[in-house]
Amino acid sequence: MGHIIAVLNQKGGVGKTTTVINLAAYLKKMNKSVLVVDIDPQGNATSGLGVNKQLLSITTKELLKGSHTVDKAVLQVNDNIHLIPTDQTLAALEIELVNSGEREFRLKRALERSNYDYIIIDCPPSLSLLTINALTAADSILIPVQTEYYALEGLSQLLEVVQLVRNGLNPNLELLGVLLTMYDGRTILAEQVKAEIVAHFGNKVFDTVVPRNVRLAEAPSYGKTINTYDKWSKGARAYRALAREVHQRVVSG
Repeated sequence: MGHIIAVLNQKGGVGKTTTVINLAAYLKKMNKSVLVVDIDPQGNATSGLGVNKQLLSITTKELLKGSHTVDKAVLQVNDNIHLIPTDQTLAALEIELVNSGEREFRLKRALERSNYDYIIIDCPPSLSLLTINALTAADSILIPVQTEYYALEGLSQLLEVVQLVRNGLNPNLELLGVLLTMYDGRTILAEQVKAEIVAHFGNKVFDTVVPRNVRLAEAPSYGKTINTYDKWSKGARAYRALAREVHQRVVSG
């Protein structure tokens, strides 16, 4: 099995799902096999990759319940990415799993025999049992951070949870990097936030910065990655660079 990356931030609207689907697209363009696992009940990665959530028969819910294996749940979607989709019914699964044995390991067990270079997990914007499953299954985490006021708010709690998972469930979990998103270099605030994040995370901050970009924001509404929607846009160039940087970090350990 290859490298599993959990993409998470408990704050919504930071470019988490945008990062998942576009990082996947550009890793695929690098001739890597890529699986996206959508464990956010909102299902934004599912719809962002062009899948009609109303027509799903097998989702992440069935995978976590153990009623279906990865090969039965996978769909091939845009840019030849493989996807395990989800819908809002996943939210009810957390209640079902509360009293289940080894409930934190459901996703890890399901992915153990998967043969992909990269598995990218789109996590919910909350520190829930679904997120814990992602952290337990992952080799590393990628945290998108919006370059706006209160950018670091909640990150200390997130990192505390990561440390708890590392201590008790997944000792090999590493921080792959922090990604600055929705960056507008014309504003003093963006530069101040960038400096603050670099001061806090040091070389864990990716060199790649994702700019504010209308084409990047539009693409998911058409069920397309930015590579398909507008491969010459600033957003596309940023995610192409991010894919190279992610791969280099993974390869170099």
